[in-house]
Amino acid sequence: MDITFKNKKLQKDFNEGARLEKVHGALRAKKIRIRMKELRAARTLMDFWPPESPPARCHELPYGQRAGQLSVDLDHPYRLIFVPDHDPLPEREEGGLDWSKVTAIKLLGVEDTHG
Repeated sequence: MDITFKNKKLQKDFNEGARLEKVHGALRAKKIRIRMKELRAARTLMDFWPPESPPARCHELPYGQRAGQLSVDLDHPYRLIFVPDHDPLPEREEGGLDWSKVTAIKLLGVEDTHG
């Protein structure tokens, strides 16, 4: 999977080990590294399709400003937020995102989506 970042600051935070731990703490930084390794190794987002996704629990965020975003678990309640990085978005015939054709994502950040 190809991974880009929404801005240079986020890219720097994720690519400098000590900075990642300073920003997110040791536990969350460890989880972020694990998820990034899993995402990079994936051929498509379909590799995270339920029921294949545990423990990452990848799912689409369907409501409000988060519509079109996806997330994977880090340490509760924090999640790694991203969007497919395709134009146009790959869609299934019956509608909705075609996970099997998502080969690139853009990371938006780490957030508590429940708060």
